[in-house]
Amino acid sequence: MNMRAIRKTETSNQFHMVRRGVVAGLPIMLGYLPIALTYGVLARQSGLSTWELTFMSMAVFAGAAQFLAVSMVAAGTGIMEVVIATFVLNFRHFVMSLSFVNRLKDISLKAKLPLSLGLTDETFTVSTLYRKEAKEDYGGWFYAALFLTAYSSWTGGSYLGGILGDVIPPRLSESMGIALFAMFIGLLIPSVKKQYRLAGIALLAMLINFICQRLGMEQGWSIILGTLLGALIGVFILDDEEEDV
Repeated sequence: MNMRAIRKTETSNQFHMVRRGVVAGLPIMLGYLPIALTYGVLARQSGLSTWELTFMSMAVFAGAAQFLAVSMVAAGTGIMEVVIATFVLNFRHFVMSLSFVNRLKDISLKAKLPLSLGLTDETFTVSTLYRKEAKEDYGGWFYAALFLTAYSSWTGGSYLGGILGDVIPPRLSESMGIALFAMFIGLLIPSVKKQYRLAGIALLAMLINFICQRLGMEQGWSIILGTLLGALIGVFILDDEEEDV
């Protein structure tokens, strides 16, 4: 009876963490769906099949890189150029993964590695807002549910966009991209409310990115440089107490 009670409690705790993770991922899901639809439509109109564009979402899971890849495919760019450009644009994911894995000190390495595959700009931001879950029992279940919620909405939306690619007019599909910027702003505001210095760091990273592009640097490298320099400056601006919030 005691073993059954323990197992029942463990299952209940796991389900509780999964439910919390899904709830935390719902804003990302709502933001991803219109963007994934837009990607699917543009990719279909660029010549990719529904299977190809859906597989790209499953394997890459990075909106900005996928939009870049689709535009390069439409322009007739070779596969190696697409791969290299995507790698450069997504290089910041290495930095996010290191930060995320370092935060999950109470979670085993075999769980950290697959969890890091679910990191995007949005899921990383939301996971940062839920730092305490990393120290709770079954914290890995929380982050797994969060990432899978975002992942399923992205891949599902991409597939649906591919189906609708021959129906939705290009002008309408391009206008849907505004949801990407709205989602970034929506994810940034809660952090800024808690730590006003983060607003300065974000603006500084944006300024570095803007200046680099004005000087002729490619977009991927300018994003990487802005991210790295912004993070480096943040180390000196934020004190330990703020980092633990």
